[in-house]
Amino acid sequence: MTSGLPVEADWQRLSPRMLLVHPVHEVLRQIPVIVGTLVLGTATGNPLLAFAVLAVTVAIGLARWFTTTYRIGSEDVALRTGILQRKLLSVPRNRIRSVSTEARLLHRLLGLTVVRVGTGQEARGDAVFALDAVPAEQVGRLRAVLLADSLAADAEQPSAPGRVLARWTPSWLRYSPLSFTGLAMIAAAVGVVYQVGAQGAVRDSDVARSGLAVAERFGLAASIAVAALAILAASVVLSVLQSLLSYGNLELRRDFEVLHLKHGLVRVREHTFDMRRLRGGTLREPLLVRLFGGARLDAVMTGVGGEGEASLLLPPCPKHTAEAVLTDLIERRDAVSGPLRTHGPVATRRRWTRALVLPAVLAAALLVAPTPVWVWLPWAVLTAGCALLAVDRARSLGHRVGDGWLVARAGSLQRRRDCIQASGIIGWTVRQTWMQRRAGVATLVAATAAGVKHYQVIDVPADLAWSIAADASPWVADTKWACAGPELR
Repeated sequence: MTSGLPVEADWQRLSPRMLLVHPVHEVLRQIPVIVGTLVLGTATGNPLLAFAVLAVTVAIGLARWFTTTYRIGSEDVALRTGILQRKLLSVPRNRIRSVSTEARLLHRLLGLTVVRVGTGQEARGDAVFALDAVPAEQVGRLRAVLLADSLAADAEQPSAPGRVLARWTPSWLRYSPLSFTGLAMIAAAVGVVYQVGAQGAVRDSDVARSGLAVAERFGLAASIAVAALAILAASVVLSVLQSLLSYGNLELRRDFEVLHLKHGLVRVREHTFDMRRLRGGTLREPLLVRLFGGARLDAVMTGVGGEGEASLLLPPCPKHTAEAVLTDLIERRDAVSGPLRTHGPVATRRRWTRALVLPAVLAAALLVAPTPVWVWLPWAVLTAGCALLAVDRARSLGHRVGDGWLVARAGSLQRRRDCIQASGIIGWTVRQTWMQRRAGVATLVAATAAGVKHYQVIDVPADLAWSIAADASPWVADTKWACAGPELR
């Protein structure tokens, strides 16, 4: 074994430098409680209450280091945590699928890194196996031990240059405001203010009084417009700043059969994936990002969750960059950017029907109830928007089967193109709702152990569903389900 990480080692503690980190993190985590007790203490004439809560919080942070130990064995890795309630988390080493690292600013200043182990199962809270924190100089050795073969080979040849697949550029920031992250941050800040009971102080502040005076001077409509523009500008700034801090200096590199992703300015994160577990990729194209020629790339990989940051390979970036990276990874250009087979007029009609239901209901209500003429103008705008949505959804729908790959595309507001290796598909399901049965279409679901575990080909002609499955997975043709008539399916 590698020096410094012995197998069957005794229980070890994390770096004592964490005594400087844990109290800070505990205080930051409990800020709403501390602020709330400060407000309560001031109102009741007992300001020492907030200091007592702060002292208890710091003590808990210090105790966290003394009560946390870990062990790396030949069969598993184990972590013991808990102050009042002791917990033991053990992960078999043959179940480890990914290793990711994270270093916040304070960790980096102290030369520490948080190491997280992934097993392919969604883990939250106490179920997450995280070593917070490992000395930075030991991370490479620890990663090699945990991921074994492919990473061990990589660790033994540290001087071998990797092949960079993509690097972050400042131009990617133009996609940041299109995600509405800034608005979510503003809403979260407002929620915190109400949670700690500080809305009264904000309402009585000089800024609030000045705002009310300006609103009375210029009128309600103008004030609302200015406030909306101010919120929009703040949202754009926050979105760009968040994207810059999260994905700045991003580098996606491939070394042999290992994929390395590193990104972040203040909080540096690094994910390491075994390419042998890659089963494809997903191009995500939200409507606004797509209008500006962008896309996000997620990995479809066994042992890695298919949603959120766990599967992220590239954040919103130029679509040609995401397509080029996915083509490089799966070596199937047609699967990534080739034409798709449409699902026919019935599927198109269903897109139009769903899109125009709301305008039709509103039109009926407007005809029955007496309404002014000007109300029909927003109705016309809504109807036009729904019609454009139907056109886009119908145009986006399609699939492709061939060369050992299944490709499925669907959606408009959140369009996605899933490229799935057919050899990784372990089961097929044909689903039909009552409306689909009447229309003669079905949804074909491919089950796999990778990504989100199931990928859908929506509204294909029912008589072709099992043929598509058989084209992708020849073993389907040998089953009675592939040979049965439509009445048995």
